[in-house]
Amino acid sequence: MRTKSAKKNKINVVTLGCSKNIYDSEVLMGQLKANNKEVVHEDENDEGNIVVINTCGFIGDAKEESINTILHYAHKKELGEVDKVFVTGCLSERYKPDLEKEITNVDQYFGTHDLPNLLKALEADYKHELIGERVTTTPKHYAYLKIAEGCDRPCSFCAIPLMRGKHISTPIEEVVEEATKLAKKGVKELIMIAQDLTYYGLDIYKKRELARLLKALVKIDGVEWIRLHYAFPTGFPLDVLEVMNAEPKICNYLDIPLQHINTELLKSMRRGTTHEKTTTLISQFREAVPNMAIRTTLIVGYPGETEAQFQELKDWVIDMRFERLGCFAYSHEEDTHAYKLEDNVPEEIKQQRVSEIMDIQSEISFELNQLKVGQVFKCLFDRKDGNQFVGRTEFDSPDVDNEVLVDATKHYIQMGQFINIKITEAGDFDLYGEPV
Repeated sequence: MRTKSAKKNKINVVTLGCSKNIYDSEVLMGQLKANNKEVVHEDENDEGNIVVINTCGFIGDAKEESINTILHYAHKKELGEVDKVFVTGCLSERYKPDLEKEITNVDQYFGTHDLPNLLKALEADYKHELIGERVTTTPKHYAYLKIAEGCDRPCSFCAIPLMRGKHISTPIEEVVEEATKLAKKGVKELIMIAQDLTYYGLDIYKKRELARLLKALVKIDGVEWIRLHYAFPTGFPLDVLEVMNAEPKICNYLDIPLQHINTELLKSMRRGTTHEKTTTLISQFREAVPNMAIRTTLIVGYPGETEAQFQELKDWVIDMRFERLGCFAYSHEEDTHAYKLEDNVPEEIKQQRVSEIMDIQSEISFELNQLKVGQVFKCLFDRKDGNQFVGRTEFDSPDVDNEVLVDATKHYIQMGQFINIKITEAGDFDLYGEPV
């Protein structure tokens, strides 16, 4: 059947999953552009007659979304609306043989380290010299900056090492070169990402060098905010806190998934820490950087989690008063260490526990937000949504955290600009304010 697409050989890249996947799609698009290929990202009109789906394979819901997306484009291929469908990313890395057997209308499947082969299938050459060259898909004033690939942590519930491999740090000079290029394009906020930021440097420098990397990045002209995502609690390099406190460009913000607080469950999760050590670490953070916003993520419904252990987690969340918190139901993943355990917490109990944690966090967030009313915050504005301009403080990351809303019928704000906003009202998660 002939394709119905408006353009020939236009490649539509569809990205699912986390910020690391967004980064990988941007690198792929940069390579394609350098090969003079016409490429779009998640084209609303589905104009691309060649589709590349960058999948997520992290937990059940993400896998389901990836499979549904593959099926959607495989069906479009059957109808003649697209010519070719290629699948890459984590799901493809993890389940390639199964996918090839079950969804046969895909032209080819590629893993997470198959970029040169994927490019070859797209009739493009892999250009080694393109350090830091990519097509950013985020608003032009912020960008993700991946400083390492893979993970060496042995967490029992996590399949990421199966999909991403061992931890490989990107050398400091390459990260700085990429960040400098981004700054020249107008990027003002760098969101540093890796599976584990705190392991950075151990493989290539034989010691943790996140602090040294941060000291190099703050020297880049044009960059005003540097944000840290995905730290690991065990072996956290405390010199990072000194740099955060000393350097205004580094946001007083840390995303550190802690997963649970019960010592017995932490041991089963292979997290290398205890209730006491985790609580002490959070105290160290707040003592070193009193104005820090800590974002964490928790897992409930892990195999064997008792009511008493869940109550311990709830009590701890109330005591810690995290500025930002997300919660997930445990997903029983094949080939992980925890897969040997019985997944014995019923799904409805898991979901009930997620709701209970998020209800507690909603109250905490509301109370912390009330303290911001009357204060002035430097905010970066990302977009206009209906009659509101939507921005963020340094304590908020895009898409996952609180937002600052300004009435667009009364004020004008240019996107990508830093504006001082006085907070006039606050809800559970959003702040409302006006320029000063």
